[in-house]
Amino acid sequence: MYDIATRRRALALVGQGRSLNAVSKQTGISRAAIRSWLTRAEPLVRNGEPCPRCRDVPGMPEDQEAYAYLLGLYLGDGCLSEHRRGVHCLRIACADAWPGLIDACEAAMRAVRPDNSVCRVQKQGCVSVASSSKHWPCLFPQHGPGRKHERRIVLEAWQQQIVDEHPWEFVRGLIHSDGCRITNWTTRLVGGVPKRYEYPRYFFTNVSEDIRRLFTDTLDMLGVEWTQCVRGGSPYNVSVARRASVGLMDAHVGPKH
Repeated sequence: MYDIATRRRALALVGQGRSLNAVSKQTGISRAAIRSWLTRAEPLVRNGEPCPRCRDVPGMPEDQEAYAYLLGLYLGDGCLSEHRRGVHCLRIACADAWPGLIDACEAAMRAVRPDNSVCRVQKQGCVSVASSSKHWPCLFPQHGPGRKHERRIVLEAWQQQIVDEHPWEFVRGLIHSDGCRITNWTTRLVGGVPKRYEYPRYFFTNVSEDIRRLFTDTLDMLGVEWTQCVRGGSPYNVSVARRASVGLMDAHVGPKH
């Protein structure tokens, strides 16, 4: 006998397109048991209430703060893939080095779609936080064929409204996905003697010009000064190094943990 949580986790893994054999090896549950669960009445993804975008009058996600953060994570390290009957799986890749980020990602995913289960799939060096729903494409209309940096990424008006109301959560999601806080250092001559100076700095790295612009536009709105770094003749990194701006980032974003 297996508890409900174990059963739902196994079904969620199958729902991501994994074979019964792969799920059995990962969970230790027999293939026969998993196969029997798939044939029973309980659906792989619970229907629950329709998403706010599917109502007669489309509305906003209930937890807009969590959505702004999850939107940043999705634009950086997320993807949507369809696996069966119109159900899409949202996956956010989170490095093992940042367990707090993994917890925050799962919490945001649950807050945005509280009626759907969320699971963690361990991979080499990272955890894929995943949840299946027919409504993820409604909530992330940026989904489309191909890589994000190879197509236009533009927020819809309702998404921009959420970002305008919760800009720091959006910035935090982008930094947690494709950004970092590091300590730079340099040397200067003081009285003829070289002296080392250290200073904190934030970087955001994304090859999509559209996603970088969403990041820098939000920084402009927040009064955070930034510069663009060039690699191979093309813009690549966004840097925040001015002391006052780093102080703002530390107060509202902080390093990954």
